[in-house]
Amino acid sequence: MNQAVEAFLNEVWEEVTAIYAKESKRINELKNQSRLQAGIMDYLRVAWRKGKHTWEAGKIHIDVYEPFSWSDSSYKIEAGAYIAELTDELLTEEFFPALCGLVDGLFRSQELGPRFFDYKFEIVFEFERESAKKTLNRQLFNEPKRSQLQKSLEQFIQTKILPDPPVQPGEQDMFFFARHLVNPDLMKQEARELEPLIRRLSGKLHKNQKRKNEWIRHYTSAFRSWAQDRFLPQHFDRTGGYGNEWILKEEPDRPSLDGGEMEFFLYAALQIGFTEPDTRQKYLELAVQLGSEQAAGYLKTGSGKFASTYKGARIEGRNNDVTQTIEIRILSEEELAYGEALDYIIGLLRQGFPKSYELKLKSSQKHFLPIKKLAKSKLHQFFAGALSYPALFPKLAEYADTALEEFAWYRDVEPGEKSVMPGTYAVLGLGLYSEAYFPLVCRYMELVDTEHQMVQDGYAEAFIEAHGMKEEHMPVIVSILLGGNEEGRLVKNATIDRPELAEALFEALKGKENHERELVVCRIFGSVKKLAAAARKAQPPLKEGLEQLLSLQMLMLLK
Repeated sequence: MNQAVEAFLNEVWEEVTAIYAKESKRINELKNQSRLQAGIMDYLRVAWRKGKHTWEAGKIHIDVYEPFSWSDSSYKIEAGAYIAELTDELLTEEFFPALCGLVDGLFRSQELGPRFFDYKFEIVFEFERESAKKTLNRQLFNEPKRSQLQKSLEQFIQTKILPDPPVQPGEQDMFFFARHLVNPDLMKQEARELEPLIRRLSGKLHKNQKRKNEWIRHYTSAFRSWAQDRFLPQHFDRTGGYGNEWILKEEPDRPSLDGGEMEFFLYAALQIGFTEPDTRQKYLELAVQLGSEQAAGYLKTGSGKFASTYKGARIEGRNNDVTQTIEIRILSEEELAYGEALDYIIGLLRQGFPKSYELKLKSSQKHFLPIKKLAKSKLHQFFAGALSYPALFPKLAEYADTALEEFAWYRDVEPGEKSVMPGTYAVLGLGLYSEAYFPLVCRYMELVDTEHQMVQDGYAEAFIEAHGMKEEHMPVIVSILLGGNEEGRLVKNATIDRPELAEALFEALKGKENHERELVVCRIFGSVKKLAAAARKAQPPLKEGLEQLLSLQMLMLLK
Protein backbone atom coordinates (compact mmCIF):
# COMPACT_ATOMS: atom_id res chain seq x y z
CA MET A 1 0.00 0.00 0.00
CA ASN A 2 1.23 3.48 -0.83
CA GLN A 3 2.73 5.20 2.25
CA ALA A 4 0.57 8.32 1.90
CA VAL A 5 -2.54 6.14 1.61
CA GLU A 6 -1.48 4.12 4.64
CA ALA A 7 -0.89 7.27 6.69
CA PHE A 8 -4.28 8.68 5.69
CA LEU A 9 -6.03 5.38 6.45
CA ASN A 10 -4.38 5.05 9.85
CA GLU A 11 -5.34 8.61 10.77
CA VAL A 12 -8.95 8.04 9.79
CA TRP A 13 -9.36 4.59 11.31
CA GLU A 14 -7.83 5.60 14.62
CA GLU A 15 -10.42 8.39 14.91
CA VAL A 16 -13.31 6.18 13.76
CA THR A 17 -12.51 3.42 16.25
CA ALA A 18 -12.20 5.97 19.07
CA ILE A 19 -15.61 7.43 18.19
CA TYR A 20 -17.14 3.95 17.91
CA ALA A 21 -15.77 2.97 21.32
CA LYS A 22 -17.63 5.90 22.91
CA GLU A 23 -20.77 5.20 20.90
CA SER A 24 -20.67 1.52 21.84
CA LYS A 25 -20.52 2.37 25.53
CA ARG A 26 -23.49 4.71 25.14
CA ILE A 27 -25.54 2.21 23.13
CA ASN A 28 -24.86 -0.65 25.53
CA GLU A 29 -26.17 1.50 28.38
CA LEU A 30 -29.49 2.18 26.64
CA LYS A 31 -32.45 0.59 28.37
CA ASN A 32 -35.49 -1.10 26.82
CA GLN A 33 -34.30 -1.10 23.24
CA SER A 34 -37.00 -2.14 20.80
CA ARG A 35 -36.89 -5.66 19.43
CA LEU A 36 -37.67 -4.03 16.07
CA GLN A 37 -34.35 -2.18 16.00
CA ALA A 38 -31.62 -4.39 14.55
CA GLY A 39 -28.98 -1.81 15.39
CA ILE A 40 -28.27 1.91 15.49
CA MET A 41 -25.24 2.71 13.35
CA ASP A 42 -25.90 2.63 9.60
CA TYR A 43 -23.73 5.41 8.15
CA LEU A 44 -20.14 6.62 7.98
CA ARG A 45 -18.83 9.55 5.99
CA VAL A 46 -15.14 10.35 5.73
CA ALA A 47 -14.36 13.62 3.96
CA TRP A 48 -11.40 15.83 3.23
CA ARG A 49 -12.61 19.44 3.25
CA LYS A 50 -10.26 21.81 1.47
CA GLY A 51 -8.70 24.74 3.27
CA LYS A 52 -9.75 28.35 2.93
CA HIS A 53 -6.64 29.44 1.07
CA THR A 54 -5.24 26.20 -0.36
CA TRP A 55 -6.91 22.81 -0.68
CA GLU A 56 -4.04 21.08 1.19
CA ALA A 57 -4.64 23.21 4.32
CA GLY A 58 -7.96 21.57 5.14
CA LYS A 59 -9.16 19.00 7.68
CA ILE A 60 -10.47 15.47 7.83
CA HIS A 61 -14.20 15.42 8.64
CA ILE A 62 -15.85 12.26 10.02
CA ASP A 63 -19.62 11.78 10.43
CA VAL A 64 -20.94 8.63 12.07
CA TYR A 65 -24.59 9.72 11.64
CA GLU A 66 -26.01 10.98 8.36
CA PRO A 67 -25.92 14.78 8.79
CA PHE A 68 -28.65 17.25 7.96
CA SER A 69 -27.80 19.49 5.02
CA TRP A 70 -27.95 22.57 7.24
CA SER A 71 -25.79 21.25 10.10
CA ASP A 72 -22.12 20.56 10.73
CA SER A 73 -21.62 18.01 13.50
CA SER A 74 -18.51 16.37 12.03
CA TYR A 75 -15.55 15.22 14.06
CA LYS A 76 -12.60 17.19 12.68
CA ILE A 77 -8.94 16.14 12.78
CA GLU A 78 -5.72 17.46 11.28
CA ALA A 79 -3.80 15.58 8.59
CA GLY A 80 -0.14 15.40 7.70
CA ALA A 81 1.69 16.52 4.58
CA TYR A 82 0.83 13.18 2.97
CA ILE A 83 -2.48 14.72 1.86
CA ALA A 84 -0.75 16.47 -1.06
CA GLU A 85 0.50 13.11 -2.38
CA LEU A 86 -2.95 11.51 -2.63
CA THR A 87 -4.09 11.26 -6.25
CA ASP A 88 -7.60 10.36 -7.39
CA GLU A 89 -6.24 7.02 -8.56
CA LEU A 90 -4.75 6.23 -5.11
CA LEU A 91 -7.93 7.26 -3.36
CA THR A 92 -10.13 5.20 -5.67
CA GLU A 93 -8.02 2.08 -6.01
CA GLU A 94 -6.29 1.88 -2.62
CA PHE A 95 -7.71 4.07 0.11
CA PHE A 96 -11.45 3.59 -0.37
CA PRO A 97 -11.30 -0.21 -0.82
CA ALA A 98 -9.09 -0.49 2.28
CA LEU A 99 -11.45 1.70 4.32
CA CYS A 100 -14.44 -0.38 3.19
CA GLY A 101 -12.59 -3.56 4.12
CA LEU A 102 -11.96 -2.32 7.67
CA VAL A 103 -15.57 -1.16 8.12
CA ASP A 104 -16.96 -4.37 6.63
CA GLY A 105 -14.91 -6.52 9.00
CA LEU A 106 -16.16 -4.57 12.00
CA PHE A 107 -19.72 -4.45 10.60
CA ARG A 108 -19.95 -8.25 10.41
CA SER A 109 -18.37 -8.89 13.78
CA GLN A 110 -19.89 -8.71 17.26
CA GLU A 111 -16.97 -6.68 18.57
CA LEU A 112 -19.07 -3.61 19.40
CA GLY A 113 -22.14 -5.52 20.52
CA PRO A 114 -25.09 -7.10 18.68
CA ARG A 115 -27.13 -3.87 18.53
CA PHE A 116 -24.38 -1.52 17.43
CA PHE A 117 -24.80 -1.90 13.65
CA ASP A 118 -28.02 -2.00 11.67
CA TYR A 119 -28.40 -4.74 9.05
CA LYS A 120 -27.28 -2.34 6.30
CA PHE A 121 -24.60 0.31 6.26
CA GLU A 122 -23.57 3.12 3.91
CA ILE A 123 -19.99 4.29 3.51
CA VAL A 124 -19.40 7.68 1.87
CA PHE A 125 -16.02 9.16 1.00
CA GLU A 126 -15.52 12.70 -0.27
CA PHE A 127 -12.27 14.44 -1.19
CA GLU A 128 -12.23 18.14 -2.12
CA ARG A 129 -9.51 19.68 -4.23
CA GLU A 130 -9.14 23.23 -5.49
CA SER A 131 -11.90 23.00 -8.07
CA ALA A 132 -13.19 19.43 -7.95
CA LYS A 133 -14.59 16.87 -5.52
CA LYS A 134 -14.26 13.10 -5.56
CA THR A 135 -17.21 11.16 -4.12
CA LEU A 136 -17.40 7.39 -3.62
CA ASN A 137 -20.17 5.28 -2.03
CA ARG A 138 -20.59 1.68 -0.99
CA GLN A 139 -23.48 -0.19 0.61
CA LEU A 140 -22.86 -3.05 3.05
CA PHE A 141 -25.59 -5.58 3.77
CA ASN A 142 -25.81 -8.20 6.52
CA GLU A 143 -28.36 -10.71 5.27
CA PRO A 144 -28.47 -12.90 8.43
CA LYS A 145 -29.19 -9.81 10.52
CA ARG A 146 -31.90 -8.66 8.08
CA SER A 147 -33.45 -12.12 8.17
CA GLN A 148 -33.50 -12.09 11.96
CA LEU A 149 -35.10 -8.63 11.99
CA GLN A 150 -37.79 -9.84 9.59
CA LYS A 151 -38.56 -12.76 11.90
CA SER A 152 -38.80 -10.36 14.85
CA LEU A 153 -41.16 -8.16 12.81
CA GLU A 154 -43.39 -11.11 11.89
CA GLN A 155 -43.50 -12.24 15.52
CA PHE A 156 -44.32 -8.68 16.61
CA ILE A 157 -47.24 -8.55 14.19
CA GLN A 158 -48.57 -11.89 15.42
CA THR A 159 -48.22 -11.08 19.13
CA LYS A 160 -48.79 -7.31 19.35
CA ILE A 161 -50.76 -6.13 16.32
CA LEU A 162 -53.23 -8.87 15.44
CA PRO A 163 -54.39 -10.02 18.92
CA ASP A 164 -57.44 -8.33 20.44
CA PRO A 165 -57.13 -5.60 23.08
CA PRO A 166 -55.83 -5.05 25.68
CA VAL A 167 -52.68 -6.38 23.93
CA GLN A 168 -50.81 -3.36 22.51
CA PRO A 169 -47.29 -2.60 21.28
CA GLY A 170 -44.91 -0.54 23.38
CA GLU A 171 -44.59 3.14 22.56
CA GLN A 172 -41.09 2.93 21.09
CA ASP A 173 -42.02 -0.15 19.03
CA MET A 174 -44.60 1.88 17.10
CA PHE A 175 -41.91 4.12 15.59
CA PHE A 176 -39.89 1.22 14.21
CA PHE A 177 -43.00 -0.67 13.13
CA ALA A 178 -44.11 2.31 11.04
CA ARG A 179 -40.66 2.59 9.43
CA HIS A 180 -40.52 -1.13 8.65
CA LEU A 181 -43.89 -0.98 6.90
CA VAL A 182 -42.34 1.13 4.14
CA ASN A 183 -39.05 -0.79 4.02
CA PRO A 184 -38.94 -3.00 0.90
CA ASP A 185 -36.29 -5.17 2.57
CA LEU A 186 -38.88 -6.26 5.12
CA MET A 187 -42.41 -5.76 3.72
CA LYS A 188 -44.10 -5.87 0.35
CA GLN A 189 -44.77 -2.31 -0.73
CA GLU A 190 -48.42 -2.94 -1.47
CA ALA A 191 -51.48 -1.30 0.06
CA ARG A 192 -53.27 -4.64 0.50
CA GLU A 193 -50.37 -5.83 2.69
CA LEU A 194 -50.06 -2.72 4.85
CA GLU A 195 -53.56 -1.29 5.12
CA PRO A 196 -54.98 -4.08 7.35
CA LEU A 197 -52.06 -3.68 9.78
CA ILE A 198 -52.36 0.12 9.93
CA ARG A 199 -56.11 -0.01 10.50
CA ARG A 200 -55.81 -2.85 13.02
CA LEU A 201 -53.43 -0.91 15.26
CA SER A 202 -55.42 2.32 14.80
CA GLY A 203 -58.57 0.52 15.91
CA LYS A 204 -56.89 -0.99 18.95
CA LEU A 205 -55.69 2.46 20.06
CA HIS A 206 -59.10 4.09 19.61
CA LYS A 207 -59.69 4.51 23.34
CA ASN A 208 -56.26 6.02 23.93
CA GLN A 209 -56.29 9.07 21.68
CA LYS A 210 -52.84 10.26 22.68
CA ARG A 211 -51.22 6.99 21.61
CA LYS A 212 -53.40 6.80 18.51
CA ASN A 213 -52.23 10.27 17.48
CA GLU A 214 -48.62 9.15 18.03
CA TRP A 215 -49.21 6.14 15.82
CA ILE A 216 -50.77 8.28 13.08
CA ARG A 217 -47.82 10.67 13.34
CA HIS A 218 -45.34 7.79 13.05
CA TYR A 219 -46.82 6.14 9.98
CA THR A 220 -47.51 9.48 8.28
CA SER A 221 -43.86 10.41 8.79
CA ALA A 222 -42.76 7.01 7.48
CA PHE A 223 -44.79 7.36 4.28
CA ARG A 224 -43.50 10.92 3.78
CA SER A 225 -39.89 9.76 4.24
CA TRP A 226 -40.43 6.92 1.77
CA ALA A 227 -41.84 9.34 -0.79
CA GLN A 228 -39.12 11.95 -0.33
CA ASP A 229 -36.14 9.59 0.01
CA ARG A 230 -37.04 6.69 -2.30
CA PHE A 231 -39.66 7.55 -4.90
CA LEU A 232 -39.54 11.25 -5.75
CA PRO A 233 -35.72 11.62 -6.16
CA GLN A 234 -35.83 9.05 -8.99
CA HIS A 235 -38.05 11.28 -11.08
CA PHE A 236 -37.63 14.83 -9.73
CA ASP A 237 -34.88 17.20 -8.64
CA ARG A 238 -35.34 18.96 -5.31
CA THR A 239 -35.32 22.73 -5.33
CA GLY A 240 -36.48 25.67 -3.21
CA GLY A 241 -34.98 27.13 -0.06
CA TYR A 242 -35.77 24.06 2.05
CA GLY A 243 -35.80 21.49 -0.74
CA ASN A 244 -39.59 21.31 -0.59
CA GLU A 245 -40.17 21.84 -4.30
CA TRP A 246 -39.77 19.17 -6.98
CA ILE A 247 -38.87 19.74 -10.66
CA LEU A 248 -39.47 16.91 -13.13
CA LYS A 249 -36.23 15.52 -14.55
CA GLU A 250 -35.71 15.38 -18.28
CA GLU A 251 -36.88 12.06 -19.68
CA PRO A 252 -33.40 10.60 -20.37
CA ASP A 253 -32.41 11.30 -16.74
CA ARG A 254 -35.28 9.48 -15.06
CA PRO A 255 -36.04 5.76 -15.01
CA SER A 256 -39.11 4.24 -16.59
CA LEU A 257 -42.07 4.39 -14.24
CA ASP A 258 -42.78 1.25 -12.26
CA GLY A 259 -46.54 0.72 -12.00
CA GLY A 260 -46.32 -0.91 -8.58
CA GLU A 261 -44.23 1.91 -7.18
CA MET A 262 -46.62 4.54 -8.55
CA GLU A 263 -49.56 2.70 -7.01
CA PHE A 264 -47.77 2.65 -3.65
CA PHE A 265 -46.88 6.34 -3.99
CA LEU A 266 -50.54 7.19 -4.50
CA TYR A 267 -51.43 5.08 -1.47
CA ALA A 268 -48.77 6.92 0.57
CA ALA A 269 -50.16 10.27 -0.60
CA LEU A 270 -53.65 9.32 0.57
CA GLN A 271 -52.38 8.13 3.96
CA ILE A 272 -50.40 11.34 4.47
CA GLY A 273 -53.44 13.36 3.44
CA PHE A 274 -55.48 12.50 6.52
CA THR A 275 -53.27 14.84 8.57
CA GLU A 276 -51.40 16.76 5.83
CA PRO A 277 -53.90 17.53 3.04
CA ASP A 278 -51.56 20.04 1.39
CA THR A 279 -48.82 17.40 1.09
CA ARG A 280 -51.33 14.97 -0.40
CA GLN A 281 -52.37 17.59 -2.95
CA LYS A 282 -48.74 18.25 -3.90
CA TYR A 283 -47.92 14.54 -4.27
CA LEU A 284 -50.97 13.87 -6.44
CA GLU A 285 -50.04 16.80 -8.67
CA LEU A 286 -46.51 15.36 -9.01
CA ALA A 287 -48.00 11.99 -9.92
CA VAL A 288 -50.04 13.70 -12.63
CA GLN A 289 -46.78 15.10 -14.06
CA LEU A 290 -45.57 11.51 -14.31
CA GLY A 291 -48.65 10.64 -16.32
CA SER A 292 -50.81 9.01 -13.64
CA GLU A 293 -54.43 9.03 -14.76
CA GLN A 294 -55.46 7.68 -11.38
CA ALA A 295 -53.94 10.70 -9.62
CA ALA A 296 -55.72 13.01 -12.06
CA GLY A 297 -58.96 11.21 -11.27
CA TYR A 298 -58.39 11.58 -7.54
CA LEU A 299 -57.91 15.32 -7.93
CA LYS A 300 -60.91 15.73 -10.19
CA THR A 301 -63.57 13.42 -8.78
CA GLY A 302 -62.17 11.57 -5.75
CA SER A 303 -61.65 7.89 -5.08
CA GLY A 304 -64.78 6.76 -6.90
CA LYS A 305 -66.46 5.56 -3.71
CA PHE A 306 -69.01 8.39 -3.87
CA ALA A 307 -71.05 9.80 -6.74
CA SER A 308 -69.08 12.97 -7.39
CA THR A 309 -71.97 15.16 -8.54
CA TYR A 310 -75.54 15.77 -7.42
CA LYS A 311 -78.23 17.82 -9.13
CA GLY A 312 -81.39 18.33 -7.12
CA ALA A 313 -84.46 20.48 -7.34
CA ARG A 314 -83.01 23.35 -5.31
CA ILE A 315 -79.28 22.66 -4.97
CA GLU A 316 -76.33 21.32 -6.92
CA GLY A 317 -73.58 19.42 -5.15
CA ARG A 318 -70.12 18.06 -5.83
CA ASN A 319 -67.75 16.15 -3.58
CA ASN A 320 -64.25 14.76 -3.54
CA ASP A 321 -63.31 12.43 -0.70
CA VAL A 322 -59.61 12.54 -1.60
CA THR A 323 -59.33 16.33 -1.29
CA GLN A 324 -62.03 16.21 1.43
CA THR A 325 -64.20 18.88 -0.14
CA ILE A 326 -67.95 19.29 -0.59
CA GLU A 327 -69.40 21.95 -2.87
CA ILE A 328 -72.95 23.22 -2.46
CA ARG A 329 -74.69 25.67 -4.79
CA ILE A 330 -77.96 27.00 -3.40
CA LEU A 331 -80.26 27.55 -6.39
CA SER A 332 -83.16 28.90 -4.34
CA GLU A 333 -82.69 30.61 -0.97
CA GLU A 334 -85.38 28.80 0.98
CA GLU A 335 -85.89 26.27 3.72
CA LEU A 336 -86.31 23.33 1.34
CA ALA A 337 -82.97 24.09 -0.34
CA TYR A 338 -81.04 23.99 2.95
CA GLY A 339 -82.92 20.84 3.95
CA GLU A 340 -81.92 19.20 0.67
CA ALA A 341 -78.30 20.26 1.19
CA LEU A 342 -78.28 18.82 4.71
CA ASP A 343 -79.70 15.53 3.44
CA TYR A 344 -76.95 15.43 0.80
CA ILE A 345 -74.16 16.02 3.34
CA ILE A 346 -75.62 13.62 5.94
CA GLY A 347 -75.87 10.94 3.26
CA LEU A 348 -72.21 11.38 2.34
CA LEU A 349 -71.07 11.19 5.96
CA ARG A 350 -73.08 8.04 6.57
CA GLN A 351 -71.38 6.43 3.60
CA GLY A 352 -68.00 7.17 5.16
CA PHE A 353 -67.10 10.55 3.65
CA PRO A 354 -64.41 12.26 5.78
CA LYS A 355 -66.01 14.31 8.57
CA SER A 356 -63.06 16.70 8.48
CA TYR A 357 -64.16 18.24 5.21
CA GLU A 358 -64.07 21.71 3.67
CA LEU A 359 -67.28 23.22 2.29
CA LYS A 360 -67.34 25.42 -0.79
CA LEU A 361 -70.62 27.33 -0.86
CA LYS A 362 -72.38 29.46 -3.45
CA SER A 363 -75.20 31.31 -1.73
CA SER A 364 -76.58 34.84 -1.88
CA GLN A 365 -77.27 35.02 1.87
CA LYS A 366 -74.57 35.58 4.47
CA HIS A 367 -75.66 34.60 7.97
CA PHE A 368 -73.26 34.05 10.87
CA LEU A 369 -73.78 33.00 14.50
CA PRO A 370 -73.41 35.67 17.24
CA ILE A 371 -70.40 33.94 18.79
CA LYS A 372 -67.06 35.70 19.08
CA LYS A 373 -63.96 34.11 17.50
CA LEU A 374 -65.89 31.75 15.21
CA ALA A 375 -64.30 31.88 11.76
CA LYS A 376 -66.55 33.47 9.14
CA SER A 377 -66.01 30.58 6.77
CA LYS A 378 -68.31 29.16 4.08
CA LEU A 379 -69.05 26.23 6.37
CA HIS A 380 -70.08 28.57 9.20
CA GLN A 381 -72.15 30.59 6.71
CA PHE A 382 -73.98 27.47 5.50
CA PHE A 383 -74.98 26.26 8.95
CA ALA A 384 -75.96 29.74 10.10
CA GLY A 385 -78.16 29.95 7.02
CA ALA A 386 -79.78 26.59 7.78
CA LEU A 387 -80.31 27.67 11.41
CA SER A 388 -82.45 30.57 10.22
CA TYR A 389 -85.20 28.00 9.54
CA PRO A 390 -86.51 26.50 12.84
CA ALA A 391 -88.20 23.66 10.96
CA LEU A 392 -84.71 22.41 10.05
CA PHE A 393 -83.55 22.12 13.67
CA PRO A 394 -84.25 18.36 13.90
CA LYS A 395 -82.31 17.79 10.66
CA LEU A 396 -79.41 19.90 11.97
CA ALA A 397 -79.40 17.80 15.14
CA GLU A 398 -79.35 14.68 12.95
CA TYR A 399 -76.36 16.12 11.11
CA ALA A 400 -74.59 16.87 14.41
CA ASP A 401 -75.17 13.33 15.68
CA THR A 402 -73.63 12.03 12.47
CA ALA A 403 -70.72 14.47 12.28
CA LEU A 404 -69.46 14.75 15.88
CA GLU A 405 -66.02 13.17 16.19
CA GLU A 406 -63.54 13.73 18.98
CA PHE A 407 -60.04 14.90 18.00
CA ALA A 408 -61.13 15.80 14.46
CA TRP A 409 -61.44 19.24 12.88
CA TYR A 410 -63.19 20.79 9.92
CA ARG A 411 -60.91 21.98 7.13
CA ASP A 412 -62.71 25.31 6.63
CA VAL A 413 -59.80 27.30 8.07
CA GLU A 414 -56.03 26.93 8.34
CA PRO A 415 -55.14 24.71 11.33
CA GLY A 416 -54.98 26.96 14.40
CA GLU A 417 -57.01 28.72 17.04
CA LYS A 418 -60.18 28.88 14.90
CA SER A 419 -60.22 25.18 14.01
CA VAL A 420 -63.36 23.42 15.25
CA MET A 421 -64.62 19.88 15.69
CA PRO A 422 -67.09 18.56 13.08
CA GLY A 423 -70.62 19.47 14.12
CA THR A 424 -69.58 22.61 15.98
CA TYR A 425 -71.57 25.20 14.01
CA ALA A 426 -74.77 23.14 14.09
CA VAL A 427 -74.55 22.32 17.81
CA LEU A 428 -73.64 25.79 19.03
CA GLY A 429 -76.35 27.35 16.89
CA LEU A 430 -79.02 24.90 18.08
CA GLY A 431 -78.04 25.63 21.67
CA LEU A 432 -78.58 29.35 21.14
CA TYR A 433 -81.96 29.02 19.45
CA SER A 434 -83.76 26.17 21.23
CA GLU A 435 -83.81 24.69 24.75
CA ALA A 436 -84.70 21.34 23.18
CA TYR A 437 -81.05 20.90 22.18
CA PHE A 438 -79.39 21.63 25.51
CA PRO A 439 -78.56 17.90 25.97
CA LEU A 440 -76.77 17.97 22.60
CA VAL A 441 -74.78 21.02 23.75
CA CYS A 442 -73.77 19.16 26.95
CA ARG A 443 -72.69 16.13 24.93
CA TYR A 444 -70.61 18.38 22.69
CA MET A 445 -68.92 20.07 25.67
CA GLU A 446 -67.98 16.69 27.13
CA LEU A 447 -66.51 15.59 23.79
CA VAL A 448 -64.64 18.72 22.70
CA ASP A 449 -60.84 18.74 22.97
CA THR A 450 -60.28 21.65 25.37
CA GLU A 451 -56.50 21.45 24.92
CA HIS A 452 -56.55 21.99 21.15
CA GLN A 453 -59.79 23.88 20.43
CA MET A 454 -60.43 27.42 21.66
CA VAL A 455 -63.55 28.91 20.10
CA GLN A 456 -66.03 27.25 22.51
CA ASP A 457 -64.47 29.35 25.27
CA GLY A 458 -66.65 32.29 24.19
CA TYR A 459 -69.85 30.29 23.90
CA ALA A 460 -70.94 30.80 27.52
CA GLU A 461 -71.29 34.55 26.99
CA ALA A 462 -73.38 34.07 23.83
CA PHE A 463 -75.51 31.40 25.52
CA ILE A 464 -76.29 33.60 28.52
CA GLU A 465 -76.98 36.53 26.20
CA ALA A 466 -79.54 34.36 24.40
CA HIS A 467 -81.18 32.66 27.41
CA GLY A 468 -80.22 34.64 30.50
CA MET A 469 -79.00 33.26 33.84
CA LYS A 470 -81.79 30.94 34.96
CA GLU A 471 -81.65 28.35 37.69
CA GLU A 472 -83.20 25.68 35.45
CA HIS A 473 -80.40 26.27 32.93
CA MET A 474 -77.56 25.97 35.45
CA PRO A 475 -76.55 22.36 34.60
CA VAL A 476 -76.05 23.24 30.93
CA ILE A 477 -74.27 26.51 31.85
CA VAL A 478 -71.85 24.55 34.05
CA SER A 479 -71.28 22.07 31.22
CA ILE A 480 -70.50 24.95 28.85
CA LEU A 481 -68.13 26.56 31.34
CA LEU A 482 -66.29 23.25 31.80
CA GLY A 483 -66.04 22.90 28.02
CA GLY A 484 -63.96 26.08 27.84
CA ASN A 485 -60.21 26.25 28.08
CA GLU A 486 -58.51 25.50 31.37
CA GLU A 487 -57.26 29.10 31.63
CA GLY A 488 -60.66 29.85 33.14
CA ARG A 489 -61.44 33.12 31.37
CA LEU A 490 -64.05 35.18 33.23
CA VAL A 491 -67.53 35.24 31.67
CA LYS A 492 -68.69 38.78 32.31
CA ASN A 493 -72.44 38.20 32.05
CA ALA A 494 -72.45 35.05 34.22
CA THR A 495 -73.76 36.83 37.31
CA ILE A 496 -74.94 35.04 40.45
CA ASP A 497 -77.07 37.79 42.01
CA ARG A 498 -80.02 35.83 43.39
CA PRO A 499 -80.14 33.09 46.04
CA GLU A 500 -81.97 30.78 43.61
CA LEU A 501 -79.03 30.99 41.21
CA ALA A 502 -76.51 30.31 43.99
CA GLU A 503 -78.51 27.26 45.07
CA ALA A 504 -78.79 25.99 41.49
CA LEU A 505 -75.06 26.43 40.98
CA PHE A 506 -74.37 24.58 44.24
CA GLU A 507 -76.53 21.65 43.11
CA ALA A 508 -74.89 21.58 39.67
CA LEU A 509 -71.39 21.50 41.19
CA LYS A 510 -71.99 18.94 43.94
CA GLY A 511 -71.06 15.94 41.84
CA LYS A 512 -68.05 17.53 40.14
CA GLU A 513 -64.35 17.03 40.82
CA ASN A 514 -62.48 19.66 42.84
CA HIS A 515 -60.64 21.04 39.80
CA GLU A 516 -63.93 21.28 37.87
CA ARG A 517 -65.63 23.22 40.67
CA GLU A 518 -62.67 25.54 40.89
CA LEU A 519 -62.73 26.17 37.12
CA VAL A 520 -66.43 27.05 37.16
CA VAL A 521 -66.00 29.37 40.14
CA CYS A 522 -63.10 31.11 38.41
CA ARG A 523 -65.11 31.61 35.24
CA ILE A 524 -68.08 33.09 37.13
CA PHE A 525 -66.43 35.01 39.99
CA GLY A 526 -62.83 35.42 38.79
CA SER A 527 -61.30 33.27 41.54
CA VAL A 528 -62.16 31.46 44.77
CA LYS A 529 -60.93 34.47 46.72
CA LYS A 530 -63.28 36.74 44.80
CA LEU A 531 -66.15 34.36 45.58
CA ALA A 532 -65.22 34.67 49.26
CA ALA A 533 -65.19 38.47 48.95
CA ALA A 534 -68.59 38.43 47.23
CA ALA A 535 -69.98 36.24 50.02
CA ARG A 536 -68.73 38.66 52.67
CA LYS A 537 -70.38 41.64 50.96
CA ALA A 538 -73.67 39.96 50.04
CA GLN A 539 -76.87 40.31 52.01
CA PRO A 540 -78.95 37.35 53.21
CA PRO A 541 -80.25 35.08 51.75
CA LEU A 542 -77.75 35.44 48.84
CA LYS A 543 -74.95 35.51 51.42
CA GLU A 544 -75.82 32.01 52.65
CA GLY A 545 -75.97 30.70 49.07
CA LEU A 546 -72.50 32.03 48.25
CA GLU A 547 -71.08 30.68 51.50
CA GLN A 548 -72.53 27.29 50.62
CA LEU A 549 -70.64 27.45 47.33
CA LEU A 550 -67.44 28.22 49.21
CA SER A 551 -67.85 25.03 51.22
CA LEU A 552 -67.38 23.02 48.02
CA GLN A 553 -63.94 24.40 47.30
CA MET A 554 -61.63 21.71 48.64
CA LEU A 555 -58.54 22.54 46.59
CA MET A 556 -57.57 25.89 48.09
CA LEU A 557 -57.08 27.25 51.58
CA LEU A 558 -58.72 30.66 51.71
CA LYS A 559 -56.76 33.45 53.26
